[in-house]
Formats: sequence, structure tokens, C-alpha cells
Amino acid sequence: MLSKRHFDVGSGIADFWSEFKKPQPYRWPILVASSVPIVLILIWAIGEETFIPPEGPKVSYITSFAPGRSDTEIAASNLENQKRQDELRAERERIEEQKKEMYRELGRASGMDVDAMEAQIEADRQREEAARAARSSGEAAPDGPVNNGDTPVADPAE
Repeated sequence: MLSKRHFDVGSGIADFWSEFKKPQPYRWPILVASSVPIVLILIWAIGEETFIPPEGPKVSYITSFAPGRSDTEIAASNLENQKRQDELRAERERIEEQKKEMYRELGRASGMDVDAMEAQIEADRQREEAARAARSSGEAAPDGPVNNGDTPVADPAE
């Protein structure tokens, strides 16, 4: 264990002073050279500018609706928006079905039995939905393998 005598500041200063008092030709240049980094750091720290945080922005709300709209205008705008959302959803479904058809054609061209694969995928999806519904209602899970995405499932009939 370290004792306090190793960290006595008074004896350290006395030792420094006894060495510094000895007449040596380079004591002043060494003192200046050793104090230059400290002086430079102090000059840099004192000259550092600090800024207070800027004042927060003034918030102005921009509304895209007239402030005095009636309930019928609001309902009409909501219906129009719902029609637009339905059109977008139908377009996404059409594009998705077009992609599936392209993959079906590619599978058939590659010699795969696409119809059997789709039937298997649909059966797996229905089993997973049934298992999910059974878990949420607390019933027993249906027979057959169910893949919840954590581990691969092998069919016991194979």
C-alpha cells in the first residue's frame, strides 16, 4: 500500500527548488521550454468563445384547411381522401399481382410446379393463421407443423 510520504507536496516543492537553485547553464531555457505548452493551453482556453444557445424558433402553424369548415365539408373531404386511398391500394394490389404472375411464368419456364407451390404456401398460411388465432384465444394449436419464423419446421409425414 502506498503511504502519504510518497505524495508529500511540500517535500516535492523543496526538492524542485533545491535543484533549480543550483547554477546550471540551461536552467532558464529549460524552464521556459517546459512552461510554453502550459501557457499555450491557457491562452487557447481563455480565448475560447462560448455562445449561449439561440432563442427557440417562433412556431407558426400552417393549415391546409379553411378554419370555418362545416361538418359536411369535412365528411366530403374525408370521403374523397378514402376514395383516393382505395384507388392507391387497388393499384398496389394490381402491381403485386402482376409481379406474382411474372414469377409464375418464370417458374413455369424453369420447369417448376408453380401451382403445387402456391397450394403449399396457401396451406401453410392457413395453418399459421389458425395457430395464431388459437394462441390468441387460448385454444390448443391445430395439428401439423407451424413455422413461426424462429426455426425451420419439417413435416413429420415426410
